[in-house]
Amino acid sequence: MKKALLSLLILMVVTMVSAAEYASLYEGLPIELKQPELPSISNQRVSITDFGATGDGQTLCTEAIQKAIDDLAGRGGGHVDVPAGIWLTAPFKLKSGIDLHLAKNAIIQLTEDRGMHVREGQKKAVFAITATDAHDVSITGSGIIDGNGEFWRAVKRGKQSDVEWREYLALGGTVNERGDLWYPFNLKHQGNIAPTMEQQERMRVNMVRFTNCQRVLVQGVTLQNSPKFHLTPNDCQDVTIDGVTVRCPWNAQNGDAIDIGTCQRVLITNCVIDCGDDGICMKGATGDEALNHKPCEDILITGNTVFHAHGGFVIGSEFSAGMYRIVVCKNTFSGTDTGLRFKSAIGRGGKTGDIYCYDINMTDIKDQAIVFETSYADKAVSGTTGPAAGIKWVPEFKDIHIYNVVCNRTKTGIKAKGAAGMVHDIDISNSTIFYTQSATDIDGACDVKLKDVKLITYK
Repeated sequence: MKKALLSLLILMVVTMVSAAEYASLYEGLPIELKQPELPSISNQRVSITDFGATGDGQTLCTEAIQKAIDDLAGRGGGHVDVPAGIWLTAPFKLKSGIDLHLAKNAIIQLTEDRGMHVREGQKKAVFAITATDAHDVSITGSGIIDGNGEFWRAVKRGKQSDVEWREYLALGGTVNERGDLWYPFNLKHQGNIAPTMEQQERMRVNMVRFTNCQRVLVQGVTLQNSPKFHLTPNDCQDVTIDGVTVRCPWNAQNGDAIDIGTCQRVLITNCVIDCGDDGICMKGATGDEALNHKPCEDILITGNTVFHAHGGFVIGSEFSAGMYRIVVCKNTFSGTDTGLRFKSAIGRGGKTGDIYCYDINMTDIKDQAIVFETSYADKAVSGTTGPAAGIKWVPEFKDIHIYNVVCNRTKTGIKAKGAAGMVHDIDISNSTIFYTQSATDIDGACDVKLKDVKLITYK
């Protein structure tokens, strides 16, 4: 009996990484942030091959993967090993106490058959790899998760070379009447999952999704070519994302890399991102829906590199639940459309507080180094006319501190658009920005204070 109890205790206290490894990142911050707890995973291990998986890229392994997860979860959890190979799969679910561990040269690839994402009797497609209401769950290793996104995404003709456009047409599909948009609808080798191409476009799925989970770790893996967003923790507590690579074509519509939705105690560090939409984005629910969610709080984003993205670090567009105690420091943005991007609109907005962005290097930023937008989804909002009385969920970007930013080349240095009360108590200091068209574009109603900011252009 004593031996059995001792064995159980040993199994239950194994943790893959120590919180002490990350403690130094929290030293010397301008505000105190709560550090996320890490998952505890048993040292039991199984391989998906033990349950019949074949890594030839042709055999569907969904059942084997799910059986491995279920079996180990039923025995207290542990590591589900994915060895080298190409493991074709439909959606599957992670469970409490499970670490999905991808070995080097292991590729989990989503099947091209989109119908496997639509369960009988349901009209919506399900996300690819999910964990819901789970605790102590992780995805680790040095392998790849590939979403086969080209079989899901519409593409714009203006964002494709002639060679790329012909490659899409070779798949079949449907081009709209104007000839400027291709949909993966009526493909040669697979059926549709909706009656129209527009409806099918709205059924695109996120690749890795955690919902209402506690103690989540994603470490070391590469996430690529998602049908939609790549990594989306929502309503989670204690999330660590470390050393993850996210990549997809630069022109992939809605190809967000990491979207943090109404989560608390989050660390994102050592990640490399090259994606088709926002790089590292904070989201906080829309309008009255926010009443059912907590704000994003205690977020540290440090030591990351973002190449192509619509924004290196982004808040919005929806953040009605609020954004508080967020530190973004020691990051590099190289080739993003915007650097620090704060975007929202009436009906989608909320409040911010205690947000610090500093020690950030930017190069070749397409549009603006720093931008505040308050009409992102509502072009009727102007910088001079405030919202009508009684309008709810007006964006209020405030208490944001930006300093020690160096940007070498951008079109506009600093842009801020909004009515009175939408953008205020913003200070930008000790920074150097080289611009090619305009130093600033700041509405008179926006309260943005600049101190020791060098805005430089061609002589």
